[in-house]
Amino acid sequence: MSARVPIGIVMNGVTGRMGYRQHLVRSLLAIREAGGLPLRDGSLLWPEPVLVGRSEAKLRDVANRHGLTDYTTDLGAALARPDVQIYFDAQVTGEREKAIGLAVAAGKHIYTEKPLATTLSGAIELARAADAAGVRHGVVQDKLFLPGLRKLQRLIDGGFFGRILSVRGEFGYWVFEGDWQDAQRPSWNYRAADGGGIVVDMFPHWHYLLEQLFAPVRAVTAHVATHVPRRWDERGEPYEATADDSAYAIFELDGGVVAQVNSSWAVRVNRDELVEFQVDGVQGSAVAGLRRCRVQHRATTPKPVWNPDLPATEPFRDQWQEVPDNEEFDNGFKAQWEMFLRHVAEDAPYTWDLWAGARGVQLAELGLRSAREGRRVEVPELER
Repeated sequence: MSARVPIGIVMNGVTGRMGYRQHLVRSLLAIREAGGLPLRDGSLLWPEPVLVGRSEAKLRDVANRHGLTDYTTDLGAALARPDVQIYFDAQVTGEREKAIGLAVAAGKHIYTEKPLATTLSGAIELARAADAAGVRHGVVQDKLFLPGLRKLQRLIDGGFFGRILSVRGEFGYWVFEGDWQDAQRPSWNYRAADGGGIVVDMFPHWHYLLEQLFAPVRAVTAHVATHVPRRWDERGEPYEATADDSAYAIFELDGGVVAQVNSSWAVRVNRDELVEFQVDGVQGSAVAGLRRCRVQHRATTPKPVWNPDLPATEPFRDQWQEVPDNEEFDNGFKAQWEMFLRHVAEDAPYTWDLWAGARGVQLAELGLRSAREGRRVEVPELER
């Protein structure tokens, strides 16, 4: 039987939806259920979660639900433990910067949800501090691991598109206001003072997708809106929505690729998936979502003719071919956790560090500046 090597992981914010469902249950506990994470030397890395949060009752409930015993409301005490090697943060954005700073000072490796911080200066400070402390660090970039986008990456790697011309992204759904139906998202998402807003939330995602799949972003032009100005919170109390709930952006990439991405919590879905990206190239096009990816090659592209006097008779959606899975796709959060754990345990390669997270915060900041000033804003290189 292979030796089991424990690795202590402080999980802060694990009582929240994302921290609990994706990072604890579907990632670390799933690794334990599989018997541990196999390492090159034949041993099995065994995650030992230390649950941290503000509510002892909620932590106790989570722990009891999964047979865990290690939980505390004292972050400082958890970080002081010598058997803890990694700090993970899934708190609300406004609490993240201070907590990560404490973890870096305690010499812990850092793995965190995005956005890394509420400001670019704060994100840069964290990245520099982590570098100076010599700790490993990474930021969650889960959408790179979605089956639909993995298939899209396969098409890019195989040269399917030829020269890529443009990317069109549509993301969003209707988030109920909270008066006559419960909202699907927490109320802080719609208060600017609490770190809310769709630009802060989604532009870091669009940044790493565009950078990793296509090319670095060199300029942004954005328009933002708060389409639904009045919402109701978890207690049924009305409040003013002060954060943007919709953003319409043009991103200019290296090599002349133009990406247009609409993000909205005030849109009703008329597409196959909650997010879809259409990529058009000289040799072919693809439409990729969370799970599906469909293609149309140059040789099989129809020749539509514009004639508004006649009804459309072409079944446009039927003219695309489904890209096969060709492999089993694991949960994306779990897959990235495994990569980061191997990075810490055996120095395996890892790309998405705090500097990648800082670039995402930078794009969000510049997108908001573009909207505020009504102009195109260039994206400079970050100085380390």
